[in-house]
Amino acid sequence: MAVAVGECRGPLLEARGVVKVYPDGVVALRGVDFALMPGEVHALLGENGAGKTTLMRILYGEIRPTRGEIRVCGRRVVFHSTRDAIRSGVAMVYQHPRMVPTLTVWENMVLYFSSAGVPLGEARERLRWAQEVTGFEVPLEAVVEELPLGAVQRAEILRALAAGARVLILDEPTTNLTPLEVEGLFKAIRNMKAHGVSVVYITHRLPEVMEIADVVTVLRRGRVVASRVDPRGLGAEELARLMVGELPPPPPRPGGRRLGAPVLVMRGVRARGRLELVVDELVVRGGEVLGVAGVEGNGQDELVGVVVGLLEPLEGSVEVLGAPPRGVRDYLGRGGGFIPGDRRKALVLSMSVAENAAFLVYAHRGPLLLTPGMLVSLYERIAREYNVVAEGPWAPVGRLSGGNQQKLLVGSQLLLEPRLLVAVNPTRGLDVATTSYVRRLIAGLAERGAGVLLVSSDLDEILELSDRVAVLHRGRVAGILPREEATPERIGLLMGGGVEAGGTGGKGA
Repeated sequence: MAVAVGECRGPLLEARGVVKVYPDGVVALRGVDFALMPGEVHALLGENGAGKTTLMRILYGEIRPTRGEIRVCGRRVVFHSTRDAIRSGVAMVYQHPRMVPTLTVWENMVLYFSSAGVPLGEARERLRWAQEVTGFEVPLEAVVEELPLGAVQRAEILRALAAGARVLILDEPTTNLTPLEVEGLFKAIRNMKAHGVSVVYITHRLPEVMEIADVVTVLRRGRVVASRVDPRGLGAEELARLMVGELPPPPPRPGGRRLGAPVLVMRGVRARGRLELVVDELVVRGGEVLGVAGVEGNGQDELVGVVVGLLEPLEGSVEVLGAPPRGVRDYLGRGGGFIPGDRRKALVLSMSVAENAAFLVYAHRGPLLLTPGMLVSLYERIAREYNVVAEGPWAPVGRLSGGNQQKLLVGSQLLLEPRLLVAVNPTRGLDVATTSYVRRLIAGLAERGAGVLLVSSDLDEILELSDRVAVLHRGRVAGILPREEATPERIGLLMGGGVEAGGTGGKGA
């Protein structure tokens, strides 16, 4: 039965002694307590596999706990589904949008309001209230798949508030946003707080925690290691230590490497995918990391597709390692490496770790007879050299944490010692330690003379690794900046379509 949150004197949403053991015996949560007070922003931190997602899925009614209880406004509840949670005022906005892409924003909202029990006669008025609170505006008649991800996220927040949410769970909410959009989100969160809405804020970006969170809870290996602490009292470094233990060293700073011959040259390129890509000139040399920044959906997929041979240009010339790409197998066979932005497109989750490693390392080489012993040796080498933690070579890769799946994917590509690596959001969703580890691997590859095309929506990652930064806006290269000139403000201006004096006009060598 739904419970209206109304006015609460104690915790608005609470988990008590929550334990979760999955059918395969994996223990995800070990007696977790979590309390969210009215009108606060409560950051939830932890490394990959710490149990954050499992806890939130329980609080949102997606899965049931093995033991323990959930309370809303002090009253014990049993959520049989997300519908029960929504009707009790608990909503979640995921990192990846959950709207139906082929429907309009309004059609998606109608479906959600129906599930939440909101009369359609009241929906428009409720939506206007949500827009006033957040300052968000979205085109209701636009088809979702035609909108940038930031606009879809704003629509999901609006529909949650309009449906009566007083608890809003935000999962990595700034992943797909420009710096200006992040500022808008933080302003909206502060306004929501003023109207009594509580926010659970899940992120790996500690500077965001320091700016927006009132309190922090840290999970580690399914247990609470810090509960409702003041982030500014502890500091970002101590929070990171609570999450992962000793912090790994940062990657070497970009610059100072001897550059080799060009490994990627694009001139006068026009290609069409979901939008039209136009590149006057783009060059990556051996030993260089060229970062590509931009709000997602502004030509990144088309650029990557052209480089790795998934998309044939309509005009212009593309030379990858000395020749035009003739498909992904040809790209890999000539010394290219590819880390796609969605590891689920590169890994077969139902197959074993060893089998996935074999696909990633050998698929481009044509038919091969691989014995079980060869697969085990390959797995052991990747696990040893790239710190992949798994139950064994024959464990399904879907049972690995997200961080270990990503290390398997990254390690399999670096094992080939590519001369050009195309890496798309290589650390998205990873914890602090794994993020630092993967970035050091990429920097090390450039140190050994490879060229790297780093396409990332994480501006910190771009600035940490790149020698130069190219910014995409609506399928065009809005500018290419040397690292010393690539400030967040200048990049943000170009990402948002601002005109910058002295820009490079999309050319760069």
